[in-house]
Amino acid sequence: MKYFIIFFSAFLLIGCKKDKETVSSQASGDSSTIVQDSMKNETSSGEISVETFPFPTEIKECSCYFAKNKADFENEKYIYADDAGKTAYMKLDGKRLAMNLISSSDMEVDEELNKEIESGEYKISVKGKKIKNEEALLFQGTLTIEKPDGTRITMPIYGECGC
Repeated sequence: MKYFIIFFSAFLLIGCKKDKETVSSQASGDSSTIVQDSMKNETSSGEISVETFPFPTEIKECSCYFAKNKADFENEKYIYADDAGKTAYMKLDGKRLAMNLISSSDMEVDEELNKEIESGEYKISVKGKKIKNEEALLFQGTLTIEKPDGTRITMPIYGECGC
């Protein structure tokens, strides 16, 4: 039994050392081997960084809130929230923003969700289709953000609206 433990420990030690060498050799290699997540852009000229945030404490009753996907939604990693009326909240380029809703569809009547938001730096469009009609309405769609310089990003969203 002692020999098994010693053999197993040596095996793990060699395996871990080999993984570290692989990682360091990849990092020093050419940049074409580095994979970057397109949804997590770093802030610089011509890019838009969309970050997650907790549910806004300013919202007290009816609201719409969305994440990038169902898993993030269930883990409360929101990228958009609004008070189903006048104010939308997002964290863009490292700044938490409260922006005025310009237009919003009536979710109770429509099968589709449409919201338009504008601030000084961003024009945001939220579009979705109702996928479940319960106490809270579930939607799946897209979120598009544009900057005045023409930079544009579109990403999938999943979330709900309700009171």
